[in-house]
Amino acid sequence: MPKRGYHHGNLRQALVDAALALIEQKGPTGFTLSQAAKEAGVTPAAVYRHYDGRDDLIAEAALQGYEMFGELMEHAYQTGQPSALAAFEATGRAYLAFARKYPGHYIAMFESGLSINRTPELAVAAGRANGVLEKAAGDLSQHIPAEKRPPAAMFSAHIWAMSHGVVELFARNSPGRASPFPPEDLLESGIGIYLRGLGLIPPDD
Repeated sequence: MPKRGYHHGNLRQALVDAALALIEQKGPTGFTLSQAAKEAGVTPAAVYRHYDGRDDLIAEAALQGYEMFGELMEHAYQTGQPSALAAFEATGRAYLAFARKYPGHYIAMFESGLSINRTPELAVAAGRANGVLEKAAGDLSQHIPAEKRPPAAMFSAHIWAMSHGVVELFARNSPGRASPFPPEDLLESGIGIYLRGLGLIPPDD
């Protein structure tokens, strides 16, 4: 592959873009830094001027993913205002939309095995994204009597786990796991059942 003439200012992003393509094709452990360099059209030596190893490159992809994810979640939350229920449901849908639109980033964030505490920047970005869902859960839980109210962190963790499960099992073409229902419907109905259990929405007639 001919070199594309990336200069210092955009080589790092070219390498991240190459890693994202390889992550989608081969998974987070299915490629080497040399392959990322070849995909980006540069020499392997150029990669090591910016990243010490493959995990550093994946961590950069995860950081960018969490930054985009946090912005998407915040936008969804604000779009649903002033209704706490609408804002909460919007953040759930945003999770699924992100996983579909940015599969490479999603895998780097949640399936690479890298700790979000690998770098301070990554921890901050991940915390911001999680904080939006927790904020939405906290707003909605104010409608629950105090003695029955779950902690906002637990509330949001339940929805995060449900969203992640729908993505992993049914939205990413997992082999042998076809669903007769669209992932969006599965997530919406699951959140509905959860919220009914908390008394936040009325039961179906």
